[in-house]
Amino acid sequence: MTYLQRSTQLFFFTAVLLLGSFGWSQSTPSEAELKQWRAQAKQVEIIRDTYGVPHIYGKTDADVVFGLMYAQCEDDFNRVETNFLTATGRLAEAQGIEGLYSDLRARLWMTDQEAQDQYNTAPAWLKELCKGWADGLNYYLYRHPEVTPQAIKRFEPWMSLYFTEGSIGGDIERVSLKSLAAFYEKAPEPIAVHQPKARDTQEPAGSNGIALSGDKTSSGYPMLLINPHTSFYFRGEAHMVSETGLNAYGAITWGQFFIYQGFNQHMGWMHTSTYVDVMDEYIEEIVPTEQGLTYRYGNEWRPVRVDTVSIRVKQPDGSLKTVDFPRYKTHHGPITHTLDGRWTATSMMWRPVDALAQSYLRTKQDNYADFVEVMQARTNASNNTVYADRSGNIAYFHGNFVPKRNPELDFSVPQNGSDPETDWQGLHPIEELIFLKNPSVGWVQNCNSTPYTVAAQDSPRPENYAPYMATADENFRAIHAQRLLAQADKMDLDGLIQLGYDPYLPAMAALIPGLVQSLEALKETDPRFAEVASVLGAWDFTTATTSVAMTLGHYYGTAVLQKGVNPLKDGSQMDFLSYFGSLSPAQERVDLMKGVLDQLTLDFGDWRMPWGQVNRYQRLDGGIRQAFDDEAPSLAIGHASGIWGALAAYGARYFNNTKKIYGTRGNSFVAVVEFGPKVKAKSLLAGGQSSDPNSPHFRDQEEMYAQGKFKDVPFYREAVEASAQRKYHPGF
Repeated sequence: MTYLQRSTQLFFFTAVLLLGSFGWSQSTPSEAELKQWRAQAKQVEIIRDTYGVPHIYGKTDADVVFGLMYAQCEDDFNRVETNFLTATGRLAEAQGIEGLYSDLRARLWMTDQEAQDQYNTAPAWLKELCKGWADGLNYYLYRHPEVTPQAIKRFEPWMSLYFTEGSIGGDIERVSLKSLAAFYEKAPEPIAVHQPKARDTQEPAGSNGIALSGDKTSSGYPMLLINPHTSFYFRGEAHMVSETGLNAYGAITWGQFFIYQGFNQHMGWMHTSTYVDVMDEYIEEIVPTEQGLTYRYGNEWRPVRVDTVSIRVKQPDGSLKTVDFPRYKTHHGPITHTLDGRWTATSMMWRPVDALAQSYLRTKQDNYADFVEVMQARTNASNNTVYADRSGNIAYFHGNFVPKRNPELDFSVPQNGSDPETDWQGLHPIEELIFLKNPSVGWVQNCNSTPYTVAAQDSPRPENYAPYMATADENFRAIHAQRLLAQADKMDLDGLIQLGYDPYLPAMAALIPGLVQSLEALKETDPRFAEVASVLGAWDFTTATTSVAMTLGHYYGTAVLQKGVNPLKDGSQMDFLSYFGSLSPAQERVDLMKGVLDQLTLDFGDWRMPWGQVNRYQRLDGGIRQAFDDEAPSLAIGHASGIWGALAAYGARYFNNTKKIYGTRGNSFVAVVEFGPKVKAKSLLAGGQSSDPNSPHFRDQEEMYAQGKFKDVPFYREAVEASAQRKYHPGF
């Protein structure tokens, strides 16, 4: 019996049937609550524009938050609830045993009681917003008794502290569920936990952000491209306006009450996923004593904090049972896994009150200095920021939360937790982070790549920063953006859209010429090779619905990533694709292409398939996971994967044994903004604002999405009124 098994005997598996004590039945509001909700609802006006985007007007910010949450639930309550089931560690209540370790991971960092304790420390203004958040959600459920939540029958203000940043996958998701499950060993049967392959070909989860100074625009005013790449329908579009200074528009993550990527009348902010090293693993030396578990730290032995986490799990018959886990913590963080049999703690940023405050406050700032002051909270651990404002400033911030570390140690590997020299030494101030303001080239860009190419020759220099501040490689999207921006001049909003949808694919330019040479050299081995070489040899490496070369390039590139022999043990994906285009064995290249031709012929009867016939967009229902069907209607898409360097990224994969491939992530919400005396903006949302197939806004943007045609954003009240399709108070 292992020590873990011996120690966890004190926290044995329990299975207790749960009844109404956990709120499984619908919560009934009191008369006082109903009176307050109705009164607040009358202070809120929701105007739905031509595309169903909600413009929420209220007296106070809390009123607007109340109305925003009501509107979000109207559009997609399922995603609102699911995001908070994940964040609060309650997935298993809805999904059963499959959600168990996701729930445990969430609870290792914060239990409900700890969330309530955090909430009690929050400033009064933030508590008011959290209360407006919960009241808006609960009022929606009250007004819509036909809606059956999966598990959350009543939202509480403190719940909002579980999900504070807006990223599609927060830092906590870097903690491996497989390793967590192996450590805690509490599932009654093995659970299949998805782990990415060594070379996963799924569309990269990331974003593009581009800011242009007035020197590069036709109007003389700065412009911003807001181009997050998320799973489709992960965010909606919203406009929040109060009488106390709030006037923010943009993408909002379902369930949150702040504009995550967007703009106000003064400035805009675009977040791209960062690869700053913000998490560390600490191997702890654990010794049991009569007083309990201890761990060594320097010359002392400290007690391991041990308590119990209870997780409710839905059973096949619909009842709930609890699974109790021990929770072990050192000052480094919770124990999450073992390395070579040694307990290992994971450290990451966890200051939920400050993080939620920072996410909200940045949407209300009106100048660069105040925006930077909000960033001094240093709680944005997942993102870089591309910035532009009406005063003419553009800027790039690489990360925000960056722990100080001993520069003589390598923090890319797990640390010895018993050595005090490995501890974080506070946080780097904003002034020490990788940063750039108003470069002479007149632009900044970040596509989840290295910060050392964000502005050509004006980019920050790597020798000036600690290695852990920038661990990202260059990628083909960044190469593409830099190539286009070097030529940018006198651009307007439509020109910026055109730049963001440029069809050239630099990865294909690196990969395909070597394949063509190999096919021509070995064309006698297969009668198809000469024709394929001719098609690819004439290709200009641009994507289009009519392009057969694009189909061949995509399938070949995917085969290279999945099956190609990679001698570059430490190389990036970009390095590997470049290697395969110039140095890999000719026979390996043609063998992979032969497999592509065989597969296309098997699936479609002919390998000469135009890209739009195999690369499709389809939205049949409002489910979080779409059920794709080759026999059902779908749209041809000319966009390509961000892996190949497409800025307008479109990640498509096989599903449900389909032969065609269907998009699931990439360009989702996109906006371009000009910051003149009056803000001008255009936007586009994948599919539409609503998840209801019966709504006119379920797919009213899908043709626009396929063609890259944007809608004008009605930002000022006059324009909102002119585009109004419906005006109402929540619940009335």
